[in-house]
Amino acid sequence: MKKAIFPGSFDPITNGHYDIIKRGISLFDEVIVAIGINADKKYMFSLEDRKRFIEAAFKDEPKVKVITYTGLTIDLCKEEKAEFILRGLRNPADFEFEKAIAHTNRRLSKIETVFLLTAAKTSYISSSIVRDVIRNGGNASAFVPDSVIGKI
Repeated sequence: MKKAIFPGSFDPITNGHYDIIKRGISLFDEVIVAIGINADKKYMFSLEDRKRFIEAAFKDEPKVKVITYTGLTIDLCKEEKAEFILRGLRNPADFEFEKAIAHTNRRLSKIETVFLLTAAKTSYISSSIVRDVIRNGGNASAFVPDSVIGKI
C-alpha cells in the first residue's frame, strides 16, 4: 500500500490544497492530510475547525485520512508507515524552500518527497492571502472549499 503524508497548517485549506489532495489520490492508495501543530504560531482557525474543514471536503473519499501531529514529518511518516511526503509547488520560491526540506528529510530518512505543480487556476492562492481576504471582510468563496465557507 502506497501512503503519502500531505503536511501543512491548512489555516484554512484552500482550493490549491484541495487540488493537490485530489490529484494525490490518483497516485497513492492513501493520502494522509497531516495538520501540524506549532504552539508558537497564531492561527485564524482552531485545530478542530481546520480538521473539520478537511474532513468535510473529503467526506466521500475513503482514500483520505486527516490527522494532527507535532514534531518532524519524517517521524510521522515512520509512525504511519508512509513512504512519501506529498507537496504542492506554486512558484520558484516554493520550489527552493521545499527542495531544501526534501533534501533534509532524505538525509535523515528514506522518505521520498513527491512534488505536484499546482493547477494554473489555483497557483496564486495561499492560506495567508485567504486569511487577509477573510480578515478584511472580502468574499473568499472562490479560494476555499465549501466546507470553509460556513465558518467564515
